[in-house]
Amino acid sequence: MTKKLFIKTHGCQMNEYDSAKMVDLLEEKENFELAQTEEEADLLILNTCSIREKAQEKVFHQIGRWRKIKEKNPNLKIAIGGCVASQEGKDIIKRAPAVDIVFGPQTLHKLPELYKEKNKTDINQVDISFPKLEKFNHLPVKSAGEPSAFVSIIEGCNKYCSFCVVPKTRGHEVSRSIEDILNEISALADKGTREIHLLGQNVNNFKGSYKGEKSSLAKLIELTAKIENIERIRYTTSHPHEFKDDLVEIYDKVPELVSHVHLPVQSGSDRILKLMRRRYNIEKYLNLIERIRQIRPEMSFSSDFIVGFPGELKEDFMNTMDVINEVRFDESFSFIYSPRPNTTASDMQDDVTQEEKKERLSVLQNRLNQLSFGFSRKKVGTLQNCLVYGQSKRDPGQLQGRTVCNRVVNFSSNNLDLVGQLINIQIKEALPNCLRGNLQN
Repeated sequence: MTKKLFIKTHGCQMNEYDSAKMVDLLEEKENFELAQTEEEADLLILNTCSIREKAQEKVFHQIGRWRKIKEKNPNLKIAIGGCVASQEGKDIIKRAPAVDIVFGPQTLHKLPELYKEKNKTDINQVDISFPKLEKFNHLPVKSAGEPSAFVSIIEGCNKYCSFCVVPKTRGHEVSRSIEDILNEISALADKGTREIHLLGQNVNNFKGSYKGEKSSLAKLIELTAKIENIERIRYTTSHPHEFKDDLVEIYDKVPELVSHVHLPVQSGSDRILKLMRRRYNIEKYLNLIERIRQIRPEMSFSSDFIVGFPGELKEDFMNTMDVINEVRFDESFSFIYSPRPNTTASDMQDDVTQEEKKERLSVLQNRLNQLSFGFSRKKVGTLQNCLVYGQSKRDPGQLQGRTVCNRVVNFSSNNLDLVGQLINIQIKEALPNCLRGNLQN
């Protein structure tokens, strides 16, 4: 009998990748199919993120809503995964007895087994261990490929930035072998995938083995580009400190590598960067930007910013604004600093008032939005080569694609045969979050 699951995902692309693999596993091992609503599900999964403040509270609020569904359906199972699960473990069940299963990012492959054991014994299941790369030996490949696919290449992080909890929730860095990654990509390409998005918390510190020796992200990109039918390559998230010369130079060698880099700077102040333990200064960061632009003048950069870090003075904040104006970022993400448990920054005196934090965030976001919209407006009248992802989420009469510089483009068409193809679109209009255009024959 077919069972139904509903999955809700918080957080980054890594979590999106993990959630997709959970669905694949449960479809293959336990004959699950996706439910359209929470109410019709036999299994509810929450894949969590602990990067921001009150992440735990968001989790427990969601569990509270699901508990009401479970009261009407006692056979319903609730599973909590991801970084909050890794961080809190058994305490989740102690606080929320409605939860049946708790698992971490490195044990998602055990989810079918945990589910089966819960049904068999009625004993709550918890596994938040950190087996190295074990999960990749158990993840199935989809029977049908999508135009763009995430591929995880490195797990965990060794940076221990003072504000970040990821090393404690996802473990230390461990890289997959290049041969294993290429096999996964080849299988995806055979099934119709045209764009590969390489993933890792610190993706450019990838050190996977190749023919018995440690290699690099640049080498992986070069080899990926040689796989038949792979026409675009992306990667996320890069760390400025680990952005080596060979990765800069690969932009001159591999045209399949898109003209977009997500390069989190976090702050424009050297003093704050040192407190954050980021291991680079602004001079080094700006020099890296310039070197990449010398190779790819059309390069689009996005970034992450933390506003109101402990000890951040107005001068520090203005330094951040200076960096924003110099680089002219596109599509960046910005947040007010929030202390995370068991991080060194949580012990620092948080002496920036909440009012000041909100004011600084508003100024920063307004400028980022201006720059992003300006970037979009410059595309009006141009011809953009786009990979068609599928139907627009808001308008089924439109298809959606993405440019090499990472801009979403909507265009009128009912021809689903275009999905997965690279096509030319004449850009007619710039909107705050996307472009609109017409298909060119």
